Amino acid sequence: MTEKRVRKPQPKKVSETAVAVYSPTIKDLPPGERPRERLLAAGAENLSNAELLAIILRTGTQKEMVTEMAGKLLAKYGGLWGLHRATAEDLRDYHGLGEAKICQLKAALELGRRILAEHPEERLQIRGPHDVANLLQIQMAALEQESLRVILLDSKNRVVAVQEVYKGNVGSSVVRMAELFRDAVQRTCPSIIIVHNHPSGDPTPSSDDVRVTEQAILAGKQLDIEVLDHIVIGRGRCVSLKEQGLAFR
Repeated sequence: MTEKRVRKPQPKKVSETAVAVYSPTIKDLPPGERPRERLLAAGAENLSNAELLAIILRTGTQKEMVTEMAGKLLAKYGGLWGLHRATAEDLRDYHGLGEAKICQLKAALELGRRILAEHPEERLQIRGPHDVANLLQIQMAALEQESLRVILLDSKNRVVAVQEVYKGNVGSSVVRMAELFRDAVQRTCPSIIIVHNHPSGDPTPSSDDVRVTEQAILAGKQLDIEVLDHIVIGRGRCVSLKEQGLAFR
């Protein structure tokens, strides 16, 4: 008598296209962290540049939430002014930016430029470290390498421009004071704020950060340009050297 072989059922093959790929969306965020809800609750002036940009772009990509896309765009082009100067052709190279998004983005930035041209008194006024955080926290916290930027201010502490001065190592042995103050001198700005990030995520100021600040304060006095603060940005928080009593006396 021959023995019957029992065939074991084989698992069904699932095609790659049938596998659902999870990609987070704005709806996955708590209501209090969604840009549109935050704007309605707290006012547009209390949102970061990245959050405002996310509202304009509306949607991200399959792999990237719109808030992440907004932060990376600002980091890539050096802030709103860099985005404004970028051409439509430049923006087409960024994955996830189609014709509609590019048009929305360029239109919004141009409206902002025209408002400033008509009413320069409406520029963002820096009243403390929290205003610097709202301006730069999200985009600079996402950077994978150090970036040192200078916020140029007018006589009423309103933002004239934000310029990236160094990328990479921003230690005291590398930063040249002439580069740090060049744009402030050209635009006759009476004061500046230094901002840089720690890619490690910990914004605790290093001894090098303190030395750069001390050198900048001394150089600023010679140029009659006041260094109001040096803000170090990490993930989720930032530290003001002035508030910590470091370098500023």
